[in-house]
Amino acid sequence: MIRKAVIPAAGLGTRFLPATKSQPKEMLPIIDTPTIQYVVQEAVDSGIEDILIITGRGKRAIEDHFDRNVELEAKLEEKQDELLWNEMRRLSDMANIHYVRQRETNGLGDAIYYAKQHVGNEPFAVLLGDTIMDSVIPVTQQLIDTYEQYQSTVIAVETVPREKVNRYGIVGGDALSETIMKLDSLVEKPSIEAAPSNLAIAGRYILSPEIFTAIEQTGKGKGGEIQLTDSFQILLRRENIYAHRIEGERHDIGNKLDFLKTTVKFALKRKEFSAPFLKFLRETLAEYEGQ
Repeated sequence: MIRKAVIPAAGLGTRFLPATKSQPKEMLPIIDTPTIQYVVQEAVDSGIEDILIITGRGKRAIEDHFDRNVELEAKLEEKQDELLWNEMRRLSDMANIHYVRQRETNGLGDAIYYAKQHVGNEPFAVLLGDTIMDSVIPVTQQLIDTYEQYQSTVIAVETVPREKVNRYGIVGGDALSETIMKLDSLVEKPSIEAAPSNLAIAGRYILSPEIFTAIEQTGKGKGGEIQLTDSFQILLRRENIYAHRIEGERHDIGNKLDFLKTTVKFALKRKEFSAPFLKFLRETLAEYEGQ
């Protein structure tokens, strides 16, 4: 049983400057809900209630978001706003959330290594804090189901256009089914010619505790940081690693264009303003097409 999840959220968010100069990119809202709240909810919906968030300098807003705010709750109670009062209480009660700071930005592998004492000698889930999954079955739950079958590290992957493989960690191996692949290679941002496939790592993992030993043996890779993909290459010598092609849509909120697309898609799903918002979009598009 996967009991614990780790959410790395220590990145500087440079792609969203100046907005992220004083607030974490993980707190950027999709309408009225911070990105990281969607991530925590996915872990909870997958049956995980023990969550460690790896933060960094300037990330205190994440802790405050999941903490109690007695003054705000009292104000909402005074206004008899039961719906919002319940939502604020739910935020602080949704999971047992712990925090540890990554002392310096040194790559995803290094960030995950900070979880070693917390997770101990058991497998655990990793959910990137700036990636939202939109799916019927939570993607983390999909990976847990695959882990229970193979009892070994599982990586979420998605198909990307061949010409874009140099933007992602790419996996290669032997297909066991339409959704499962047994891996023999993982490459961080390969050239189009060197890519073993067009299956990209999608920001969700179930990792065995052996990953910590692999990270210890990983040197600095691309960008002068400890890349998790390089650690997987070392782990692959010790145990099988499987890729699970996700059922759902991944939204990379660290990317400005995807952030805009995600906001539009999620807005159109909200009953309270989907119809007027769609009307606005159609009118706006008509104006641009007429120019």
